[in-house]
Amino acid sequence: MDTFRDIFERGGEKNWKKIIDLVRTDCTDIEKMMKEMYLCEYSGGLFNGGAAQLERPNAFIIQQGRAAEAVLMEIVKKILSQRYPGKKFTIPSNGHFDTTEGNIKQMGSIPRNLFRKDLLFQVPEGGKYKKNPFKGDMDCAKLEELITKLGVENVPLVFTTITNNTVCGQAVSMKSIKETAKICEKYDIPLIFDVARWAENCYFIKKNEEGYENKSIAEIATEMFSYCDGFCMSAKKDGHSNMGGMLAFRDKGRFWRKFSDFNEDGSVKTDVGVLLKVKQISCYGNDSYGGMSGRDIMALCAGLYESCNFNYLDERVEQCNYLAEGFYKAGVKGVVLPAGGHGVYINMDTFFDNKRGHETFAGEGFSLELIRRYGIRVAELGDYSMEYDLKTPEQKEEVCNVVRFAINRSQLSKEHLDYVIAAVKALYEDRENIPNMRITWGHNLPMRHFHAFLEPYPNKPEEKKR
Repeated sequence: MDTFRDIFERGGEKNWKKIIDLVRTDCTDIEKMMKEMYLCEYSGGLFNGGAAQLERPNAFIIQQGRAAEAVLMEIVKKILSQRYPGKKFTIPSNGHFDTTEGNIKQMGSIPRNLFRKDLLFQVPEGGKYKKNPFKGDMDCAKLEELITKLGVENVPLVFTTITNNTVCGQAVSMKSIKETAKICEKYDIPLIFDVARWAENCYFIKKNEEGYENKSIAEIATEMFSYCDGFCMSAKKDGHSNMGGMLAFRDKGRFWRKFSDFNEDGSVKTDVGVLLKVKQISCYGNDSYGGMSGRDIMALCAGLYESCNFNYLDERVEQCNYLAEGFYKAGVKGVVLPAGGHGVYINMDTFFDNKRGHETFAGEGFSLELIRRYGIRVAELGDYSMEYDLKTPEQKEEVCNVVRFAINRSQLSKEHLDYVIAAVKALYEDRENIPNMRITWGHNLPMRHFHAFLEPYPNKPEEKKR
């Protein structure tokens, strides 16, 4: 917990306690350990400690991000259904990732993705922007319009995904985060971050947003997290760990007030943190012995500090830029520019010259042919995975029909990326022969892209155009 406090609350490296070093060096000074670690009391932030964490638990180490989301959504669903039986709610975001959207739908609510698609698919002259345009930003005008149209009582939470994985891994500006937080404060709605890529986003802010160029990644992270009421995290990304996740909310903050129950005298009747803790323990075990082993927790602590290293982040993002610009220079249409912080995305509508209908799931056909011909695995995050055919007309407008080339950290060489560029160029030149796909089983399953079966069928030039 103290590692999270160091990076997300203490305002930069100069204020870090880094008590992980006491553990790593096998400190035998019991008095020092008790004073600096075991008997420390923390409250009022995102990570209570000592008696406060027992009385008002607000931070939960869970083995995976989607498990953290599931715990959150299950308790939110239970509270809302008890208070408002049969009522359906809407939860907006700048871009819900697939599992977040799946968890929201399974709690009976409606996910909405509010971003600027016109800006997202804009191609800069020469394939490069001078500054990152923060295409992952929340469309704050749409957010406020949605809240006023539906009524604030029908929007229990607002999410912001950082970086915006569904919207092509694009960066989210501090300006947008602050504006979103201001709207949530105005309407008294808890703002929840989805922060699998928090460090990459801080890197983009440092490189591209005025006033942050001289701040460290940790300093930017502290400011960024100061605007949320809570967050879910998959720690396998910017936590540099093999496994890990976190759910946290601000002590006595907006989320706590909205979802706890109180007696007439103002005393707490039911603390939402206790409900979340019960759910965590019943499904995954407590923090210290649950879904994460002690080894994995230590690896996560070390990894969070590693993610604050600017040089590491710079090298990682430059690999993504190299691949995206390589596609562009090779003449592949549809590459989303600039690259995201963890991968490169190609717009399948543009790739196929807008000749494939939504029902063809051509992005899956692309994925199939890329691995069949060249041994390259990618993730379709478009019409098939995001369930275009099952959405309302408004939701359909919010789908990005893309395929993602995720770049593993510290693993791929320039030669790997050159091979990928050559393979995608060859596939683009033969795109008419890439098959379409149809679902043969599991069409309506929640998060069907993990379960459903598909089969290819030949593309026919006379097929109905979009």
